Amino acid sequence: MTTIARTTLLAAALFAIAPAAPAADPSATLKDAFKKDFLVGTAVNRGLVTGGTAFRRTAEQSAADAALLTAQFNQISPENDLKWESLHPRDGTNGYNFTGADAYVDYGVQHGLTVVGHTLIWHSQTPTWVFAGTNPPPAGVTNSPPPAAPAALSGTNGPGAGRAGRGPGFGGGFGRYTGPRASREELLARMREHIHTVVGRYKGKIKSWDVVNEAIADGPGTNVLRNSLWLEIVGPDFIAKAFEYAHEADPDAILRYNDYGLENPVKRQKLLTLIKSLQAQKVPIHAIGSQAHINVSMTFDTMDQTLAEIDSLGLPIHITELDVNSAQAGQRGVGADIANNAATTQGGLVSDADRKLADAYAAIFRAFVKHHDAVKMVTFWGLNDALSWRSAGKPLLFDANDQPKPAFTAVIAEAK
Repeated sequence: MTTIARTTLLAAALFAIAPAAPAADPSATLKDAFKKDFLVGTAVNRGLVTGGTAFRRTAEQSAADAALLTAQFNQISPENDLKWESLHPRDGTNGYNFTGADAYVDYGVQHGLTVVGHTLIWHSQTPTWVFAGTNPPPAGVTNSPPPAAPAALSGTNGPGAGRAGRGPGFGGGFGRYTGPRASREELLARMREHIHTVVGRYKGKIKSWDVVNEAIADGPGTNVLRNSLWLEIVGPDFIAKAFEYAHEADPDAILRYNDYGLENPVKRQKLLTLIKSLQAQKVPIHAIGSQAHINVSMTFDTMDQTLAEIDSLGLPIHITELDVNSAQAGQRGVGADIANNAATTQGGLVSDADRKLADAYAAIFRAFVKHHDAVKMVTFWGLNDALSWRSAGKPLLFDANDQPKPAFTAVIAEAK
């Protein structure tokens, strides 16, 4: 036998035994695959729940999006329509706009979906009138007129490519309000009125609420709480008060504390400190929301440890905003030009990204299933890549055409 013949036979044998990438099962659904473990949900925008067209989507695409939603998921969370800025933009009891929120809740109820409320108290996307009053700001804070509220956003949690509230500003949309302030009593009265009105309106329909969002400080410092106007004006008990008011408004709702970056041990320790303090005060907190905005380097071990430590609090865990960023930014290969490589490899980088995304999602869901006694809900932050706030990072299980990606198959496999 010639060398060429031997090589040909060897190659044929190798290809014969090499496992082919599994194809997506067209009948598989996330909600059925994990029905014994946890709810599987997605964030939705106003276009989806009103039957209209979402941002940068055609009518045909929006119809396909709606079909995908009801086929795959059994729980929904709103992107923006229940945030204070969207729902209660003007002062007073006549300052509410329930159009988007009502459409969202009605859609969930009509389709038999578990409806989540996001979010009641947050340092960002809160109108300046909430914090304004007659008291002078502290020394060193420059007095200035309230900034105008930004226009309605097409994204999920923030403008442009970033996430709202990550920068130094807070209060009054996305800027730092520095004008005369409300007193502690005034701000607590506004908080209570807002929470009682909103939670009371959807009592029995919204099953879980993100009561307080992202109140923990980032970084390695000793401060547990983020320096927000809620903290400065009310004090650290603003968190306990928010949960107290929400429980008054709907004693049967599951009330969550929600934050990001809990995969980081330093921030996770701050979470444990905060929640243990609230539990010691008998604050009605019923679940921990972990956003899980992560990237393709996430491993099973990291997620396993994260969930185990959060579970030590004895509260259910809700994964509230899951996506896995596969963009090159932050994960860039040395000396690689993305555009040139994509062109010369005929999409090779996309294939590699798909594999890494699938591996990461498999590891993540393996950890979720291991901790299914604690994990009660997993919510993707977006239905498909086109509707994601991280769309350039292609972070979800379905592509822009609502087709399942290899990551979908990998996730389904973890259920089996």
